[in-house]
Amino acid sequence: MSAEPRYRRGVGIMLLDRCSRVFVGRRIDTPDAWQMPQGGIDAGESPLAAALRELEEEVGTAKAEIIAETADWLRYDLPAEVRGAAWGGRYVGQEQKWFAMRFLGRDQDIALDRHHPEFDAWRWVTPGELLALIVPFKRAMYEALLREFAPVLVR
Repeated sequence: MSAEPRYRRGVGIMLLDRCSRVFVGRRIDTPDAWQMPQGGIDAGESPLAAALRELEEEVGTAKAEIIAETADWLRYDLPAEVRGAAWGGRYVGQEQKWFAMRFLGRDQDIALDRHHPEFDAWRWVTPGELLALIVPFKRAMYEALLREFAPVLVR
């Protein structure tokens, strides 16, 4: 009998500007890989607290309000060729709770280097542009997010 595959628990943030464009950052460690902010949940931390912490760590601001949350945890699997390297090979992918947040600040409030930088560039994209930027193994999860958050994407 084989063990159940292990998924790392985490959170993700779909940060939306006033025009419902989506924040994406380009990963420092993977050329041309864009994604929305995401990260792990620390021991004893709630998903909401983790999302707010990740927003500050990766985007450099707390100027946002929560406008939606996924009903369930969403999963993606890592490609086999990177499974052994990511997280010391302990997980096959991530299981994430996602939050849609409305950005309340100005572009000048975004500071990718406020903590340990994970992104070297950022931009606002339309929901329609989002999927083309995302690494293929995360695309199905991003499609599910766009469907679930569709009511808050209309502005």
